Order: sequence, then structure tokens, then C-alpha cells
Amino acid sequence: MWAKSGLLQRLLAIALALLLWQVGAMALDSQLLLATPWQVLLRLLELLQEPAFYGAVGFSLVRILAGFLLGLLLGTLLAVLAARWPLAETLLWPYITVIKTTPVASFIILCLIWLDSGNLPIFISLLMVLPVVYSNMLSGIRQTDRKLLEMAHVFRVGTLRRLRYLYLPQLQPYLTSACSVALGMSWKAGIAAEVIGIPEGSIGEMLYEAKIYLSAPDLFAWTVVIIAVSVAFERLFLWLLRRGYGLLGSRRRGEVRP
Repeated sequence: MWAKSGLLQRLLAIALALLLWQVGAMALDSQLLLATPWQVLLRLLELLQEPAFYGAVGFSLVRILAGFLLGLLLGTLLAVLAARWPLAETLLWPYITVIKTTPVASFIILCLIWLDSGNLPIFISLLMVLPVVYSNMLSGIRQTDRKLLEMAHVFRVGTLRRLRYLYLPQLQPYLTSACSVALGMSWKAGIAAEVIGIPEGSIGEMLYEAKIYLSAPDLFAWTVVIIAVSVAFERLFLWLLRRGYGLLGSRRRGEVRP
């Protein structure tokens, strides 16, 4: 009952947003400034029939996904090092602080000097994901029950068993929170890098061309595509994460049964 009510409220909110969009477009009465939802829908349907559309989506998806996964891996490894050795945390602090506080555009322009525009989204997505994952994972590791760790040390529990039975369950909410935030950030940063770097065959190139030719329907249509792909990818990744933890939990329960 509550689930249906929540879904209905969301649908009504979407309908209200579309209505306000339509009213705004009619008030401006200029397709160059603001296209109507219907115009955007028609353009989106046209894009779906073009082979280049799927190539652009695949190009951006692969690179942003690679940047996210690399940032997730590197952030986790650095968090483990910082939790194990306080000196490592001190040495990492200036780099993490700079990454968190520097505008994305500054990194993009700077990295264009070093990297090919095709690889730029990977590196920029990695940079945006890294501090989020690092901070969350470090907090999660430090919140692990010290008494359980002492018991594991006394009974000489192996590293893999500690990771499976102590750290992974403790890190679940921190990892989920980090991924939820970092996934959206990776798409925003990755697309921004493409718009500035303009790698051939990317979503960023399509957005740049829409801006050059003053095509509001194209701009809004590609924006809808970015939102849809980003949300779908986030939902899929978080579902896989929950599924993995569910399988891990069922295996642990099976091992401790008499």
C-alpha cells in the first residue's frame, strides 16, 4: 500500500515537473531558448534510430565505468593503508584535500595537457570518485569492533576470514553510501570532461555540437539520455552490490550451522 502510494506521488511529481516545463517553454515561445517536452521526445525518438547514438552512449559508458571502478579500487586500497598506518593517512591528506576542493574544470583543462581526450573521462571520473570512496571506507574500517579484532588476533584468524566475517559486513553501509554518491559524481565529471575535451564519438561531443548549432531539442534529449543511463547504471550497480552481500551473508550462515 505504502509502496504504491510512494510510486503514485513520484509519478505526480514528474507530471508536475513536465507541466511546469511546458508552461515555461510556452511562455518563452522560443525553441532556441527552451524546447517543449514534446519536441525533446520527438528528437529523442529520432536519436534512437541513429547508429551513432548507441556508439556515443557506449563510448561514454565504458570510459566513465572504467573511471568509477578504478576510483573505487584505488580509494579502497588507500583507505586500507591509511587505517593500517597513520603516517600513510598524513601523507595522503594533502592530495585528498586538493582533489576534493579543486574545481572539476581546472582538473580537466590541466589533464588535457597530459592525456589524450579519449582517456580524459576515465581519469576525471577516477579523481572525483577517489576522495568519496576513500573517506567512507576509512570511516568504516575504523568503526570495526575492536574487541572482535582482538579476539580474531588471539585466535589467529587468517586475513581472508577477517575480511569476510569482520570487515566486509561492517563496511556494507559505508560502501553502499560511497558508491551511491560516487556514481552520480562520476557521470557528471565524465560528461563535463567530454564536453571540454570533445573526444570524437562521445556524448560530450554531441552536447557540444548541440550548443554550437543552438539546438535546444538535441541538448535536452542528450541530457535526458545522460540522466536515464546514469540512474539505470546506479540502480544496477547497487543491486549487484546488495546481491553480493546477500550471497555472502547466506554463505556465512550456512557455514556456522551445526
